[in-house]
This record gives sequence, structure tokens and C-alpha cells, in this order.
Amino acid sequence: MNPQPKKTGSNNLVFIAGTLISAVIIVAVLFKAQSKPEYDPELIAIPEPVAEVVIQASVIPEAVIPEAVEPEPQPEPETSSVTTPPPLPKLDNSDDFIRERLLLISNKAEFAKWVKTDDLLRRTTSYADGLSNGVLLSKIFPLTAPEGKFATHSSDGTIWLNAGNYERYDRTINTLISLPMDSMATMFHFARPLLENAFSEMGYNPRQMDGIILQAIDVILATPIVAEPIRLSRDSVVYKFADSELESLLPLQKQLLRSGPENTKRIQQQAKALREALLNP
Repeated sequence: MNPQPKKTGSNNLVFIAGTLISAVIIVAVLFKAQSKPEYDPELIAIPEPVAEVVIQASVIPEAVIPEAVEPEPQPEPETSSVTTPPPLPKLDNSDDFIRERLLLISNKAEFAKWVKTDDLLRRTTSYADGLSNGVLLSKIFPLTAPEGKFATHSSDGTIWLNAGNYERYDRTINTLISLPMDSMATMFHFARPLLENAFSEMGYNPRQMDGIILQAIDVILATPIVAEPIRLSRDSVVYKFADSELESLLPLQKQLLRSGPENTKRIQQQAKALREALLNP
């Protein structure tokens, strides 16, 4: 019995098709491997990869912010009516209640945008928790983004942080500076039960809440004031501080450095005023 002749044409087509598919896969893999993601040049540092990651529980500070002392009630004339503070709503329904009172403290347009968000107190507690660790949780509580693009200039092969960057933060800094810290502290004491509730949802007790808030202030106050020009280095598309001590600062502190020495001083003055108002109600 004669063997069936081989279908060489069909086999060749299969072989060619398989080769083309393999080539497409290889090109796709190489393209993906060689493609570079876009980085924000204002990200000062990218953590180096490590062989082993050790997760350590963060130390939660504890402190006591004294309660505000209520003034002694004074006898009222019979014709006047005594007003009592309105009862606090539930945390889930507190947005409008808190927002209305915050807008009595400041009517700045930027501030009104900040407090327009939903879940206002929960976002505030998460943001404060991040600040206490030196981290800006911009997606949790977005403030006004810096205007324009991050700028540097080079001189004799050295990269410098452009002082023109400092003005990019003016809208945010000016809004923060406009807030009366004594009124913000009063608002803290007024809304304290709701804040304690929000912090408790994160697993914190009242003393830890106080410690987190005071530690966030301390991180700001610990930021160095750098008056001289700041030298940068560049790793691929990422700028870093050339000074290792500056590069080792917390992200919040690096952000303050990028806003300039005068803006850092202004924010620190506000932080001191808030600390004083909280601890001496």
C-alpha cells in the first residue's frame, strides 16, 4: 500500500504562521521591557529595590490635648434668651454641619474647595495620620496643586532647584496662612467627639489621636530652613537632593523645602500657633 503523500504546502504555511506569531510575541516582550514609564520629575526619590522586605509596626504616639475650659455661666437678663451649642450629628451625616462652621472661619475660595469634599472628617483624620508619618496623602484630601511645572537650571554641570518654583505654592500657602489657628483649635474641641469616632474607626484611641495630631505638627516644625540654593542630582528622569541629609528627610519635609525657605517659615509659624492653641485652650 503506497503511503499518502505529505502536504508540504500546508505544513509550510503552519510553520510560517507559527514563526510569525513567535516573532510578534518576542517583539512585544522586548518592547514592554524597554519601554519606560513616565515619572513625575517632582518626585524627589524612588525607593531602591530590596531583597527582603521587613514590615515593622509603626509606633503610635500618645499625648493629651487638654479639653477646652468652658467659661463660668453668667446670669442672663430675663429678656435675653440663652443659646446652647447645637447637638453634634452622627459622623456619617456630619459633612454639611462641619463644613458650614469651617466656612465661618474662612471664606477663602481655595479653602471652600478643600472642604467641599465628602466624608470630610474621615478624610481629615486619614490626612492627619499621614502627616504624622511625614506623608502627604493628596488623594485622600487634595489641596491646591502647585501651579506650572517643576523647574531646574544648570550651571557648570551642576543642577540647581530653581527658586521660581517657590511661587508655585503661593495659593496653597496663602490659604493656610489665612486660617486663624485659635479658631481652628476651637473647632477641634467642638468636633472632638466626631474626630474621636473617626480615629477609632482606624483603630486609634483618643490619646493616640492627640499624639498623631501633635506629631504631625512636630514633623513640620522639624523641617530645616535652607536659605542657600539647593543642589540636585538626577537619576534617569527623577530629581533627588544632592545633599544626603536633605534626601533622607520625610516626603512632607521635602515638599516644604520645594516651597522655599520663606514659605516653610510661614507654615511653621502657623504650626506653632496651632500647637499653642491646642495645648492652651
